Amino acid sequence: MAITLVDPEELPKVGAYRQVAVGTGSRLVFVAGQVAWDADGTTVGAGDLAAQVEQCYLNVHTALTAVGGTFADVAKLTVYVVDWTPDKMPQFQEGVARASARLGTAPAAPGTLVGVAALDVPEHLVEVEATAVLD
Repeated sequence: MAITLVDPEELPKVGAYRQVAVGTGSRLVFVAGQVAWDADGTTVGAGDLAAQVEQCYLNVHTALTAVGGTFADVAKLTVYVVDWTPDKMPQFQEGVARASARLGTAPAAPGTLVGVAALDVPEHLVEVEATAVLD
């Protein structure tokens, strides 16, 4: 793998992800923000944050697979959530867990979650983008 994930002793252990990713590969992959669309462009899980998070992660996986990558190659995830409040964290984590169960892997790259006012269309509650490093 081109990515080594690290949790420095001096930083808190978050559990859902590692604090640092070191990339040593030769190809950078930038996955555009993925929303909860299926292959036909239909929104999956309208009004359901967990369902939309799951679909976003599945779409990131599909994009990575298309170029020979996996979540193990991801150096950084950025997640945008409409009207984010901390009480939405259980729904967010449920969506990640469901995607992880379907994919057989848990995304553990460093990540940033950003609350936003809106996304591209009103039905979309979340968008996930990824940066990966491949050998």
